Amino acid sequence: MRLEEKYTKEIKDAMMSKFNYKSVMQIPKLVKVVVNMGVSDARENSKACDSAAADLALITGQKPIITKARKSVATFKVREGMNLGCKVTLRSSKMYEFVDRLFNAALPRVRDFRGINPNSFDGRGNYNLGIKEQLIFPEIEYDKIDKLRGMDITFVTTAETDEEAKELLTLMGAPFTK
Repeated sequence: MRLEEKYTKEIKDAMMSKFNYKSVMQIPKLVKVVVNMGVSDARENSKACDSAAADLALITGQKPIITKARKSVATFKVREGMNLGCKVTLRSSKMYEFVDRLFNAALPRVRDFRGINPNSFDGRGNYNLGIKEQLIFPEIEYDKIDKLRGMDITFVTTAETDEEAKELLTLMGAPFTK
């Protein structure tokens, strides 16, 4: 709830003054955060998706959905309907809580961390971030994981440009590199 209060009290005013919006409805906001975890060894091990989903549920505080293959690809030994990963879409208070934990607790635990890449915007105000291992989150215990897995985190905003989205995420506490 800390980040949500900061957004309403400080970030909105800072964005309004910097970009000279005519209406408060023009101020960019965070719509949703999608956390996706692909499980490469799900083809051979059917329990791999379940353990990845359990880790993702611990990290986000919400039960993930299991993603399935849409069509068969013979070169990757994938059949239609096969479990391939899991994902969670976070909105409102759970989203703000996750973003706060990510920026203030998890990312500083990355080895040799210098900041996140400021060039990972998609041109429409959305930001994508890749994490190599789930151990950076304090909720995950090292002894209880079966395999190190990475994840993709997508921040979806209402910003029109990448500059506005970067300013929004910076004010929220995103540690971008210079």
